[in-house]
Amino acid sequence: MYKTIVLAYDGSESGQNALIDCKELAYWNHAELSLLAVMPSSLSVASSEGSIFVPEYKQREAARYRAVLDDGLRQLAEFGFTVSGEVLVGEPVQQITHYARTHGANLIVVGHKHLDSWAARWWSGAISGDLIEHAHCSVMCVIAHERSH
Repeated sequence: MYKTIVLAYDGSESGQNALIDCKELAYWNHAELSLLAVMPSSLSVASSEGSIFVPEYKQREAARYRAVLDDGLRQLAEFGFTVSGEVLVGEPVQQITHYARTHGANLIVVGHKHLDSWAARWWSGAISGDLIEHAHCSVMCVIAHERSH
């Protein structure tokens, strides 16, 4: 059924849930598995005069995204998977769909967190909905609910 699976991974709770579900799918389908972390290309820091570009911030963020990806790869390796992984830079939906298309993926897995308020949903700019609209293949959204304090 699914022979090539791409997991868009960010290390969040919903990303961890997606990793677990993706692991199960890959196991049962004997699928090839790729892990992606997508770092935004426009990294800037807000200041009182507006946004400014700080090269050190970009380097720290690149290291953070690499660490998230490496953690996901390590977890999958502990389960016995041979998995490829890559940090991509750019707009997440565009990068994920392009990678999936060029690598012949027939499933994209992404974590999604339900947010309670409309403002939180609007502000977060959910990637999962946009992936469904733009992907050439099936998209599986693994849900994590917002926890009330």
